[in-house]
Amino acid sequence: MSKSDARRAVEVVWRMESARIVGALARYTGEFSLAEDLAQEALAEALVSWAVDGIPAEPVGWLLTVGRRRAIDTFRRRAGRDERYRLLARDLDEGLPGADALFNVDAIDDDVLALMFTSCHPVLSKESRIALTLRVVGGLTTDEIAKAFLVSVPTIQARITRAKKTLAATHVPFVVPERHEMAERLGSVLHVIYVIFTEGSSASTGSDWIRTDLTSEARRLVRVLVRLEPEPEVFGLLALLELTAARFPARVDALGRSVLLEDQDRRLWDQAAIRRGQAALARAVGAGRGLGAYGLQASIAECHARARSVSETDWPRIVILYEALGRLTPSPIIELGRAVAVAMASGPADGLELVDAIAQRGELAGSHVLPSIRGELLTRLHRRDEAQSAYQAAIGLCGNAVERAALERKLDGLVDGSDIR
Repeated sequence: MSKSDARRAVEVVWRMESARIVGALARYTGEFSLAEDLAQEALAEALVSWAVDGIPAEPVGWLLTVGRRRAIDTFRRRAGRDERYRLLARDLDEGLPGADALFNVDAIDDDVLALMFTSCHPVLSKESRIALTLRVVGGLTTDEIAKAFLVSVPTIQARITRAKKTLAATHVPFVVPERHEMAERLGSVLHVIYVIFTEGSSASTGSDWIRTDLTSEARRLVRVLVRLEPEPEVFGLLALLELTAARFPARVDALGRSVLLEDQDRRLWDQAAIRRGQAALARAVGAGRGLGAYGLQASIAECHARARSVSETDWPRIVILYEALGRLTPSPIIELGRAVAVAMASGPADGLELVDAIAQRGELAGSHVLPSIRGELLTRLHRRDEAQSAYQAAIGLCGNAVERAALERKLDGLVDGSDIR
């Protein structure tokens, strides 16, 4: 087997099984940071060995066996400095004879769940949680993560290293949290997955508006989580991601330009994703505990999915859902979403009044979203000069090339009179 074939094989196994490999090694050693290092050492050895000997019949078992040997070697090296490591090295050597014991099928689900809760621990910064989750749970390389968020590879490496050091220094245990800790920790996990999906669905910078690598990974992670921890809000997030992703096929045209909701060909929407989203939302509703923030957003997305056009959308219901969402998780972005819904339900003047109130508080001063919405509402009110100024401000703040081009087209339409309604 060539080196390139071996590398591809290693990459496939890591992408599919990274969570199980790191999770099993973390359970085995009791140290999350060490487990990820051991997994990387096993991958490095596989690149050499598989090119010579071929892919083993059980590649995951092979990697775990190597990781186990490296763990024992590590603790033996530490034994001279600390009696605890000498005893641990002996216990590991004698107590767990091989990869079969290490890769305990009955413990796999708990390993993956513990890995997700550890990598998304609240003690870590948001950036570190995202990087670590994509690395050890998602199986992405540091280069892939760096490209996804348009930062340098050293920056991602530093975030991952810093995260592992923080987990070690604060003695975060590699365990599934107790029930009384679950709510806070689950919220952290869900937030990380949501942030990953949001960045992929409307990339803040770069030349692509939709990053399907990130959105697909977020959907995969929440599907794993819903199987391991079937809580209502997990189903709510799954519903939101499925219903949002269902519109992706119509959001960009053949030339790579963004297509607004009102102009989308709804026949292109992914009906299978819509059905999956509705089924997940029904599970969240069926729990009878009331919808959380993700479930409410999924309900808004379902209103769009049910409608045959923008004009036939149940905008009054969307206004009510945004009001409930705003009470649950107050945010200027949520207020802005409600303002748009009000504009659709009651007219652009009512919506603009709400948008201007948000603008006066200055909370979204650095965002292009607010002036772009102002531009749209001012256009509908035939206030062309003000609309032009709003679009110019939005263009200056927008970091994504595709979205910026869409704003420029709107501005051009105002200048030549073709976008006056």
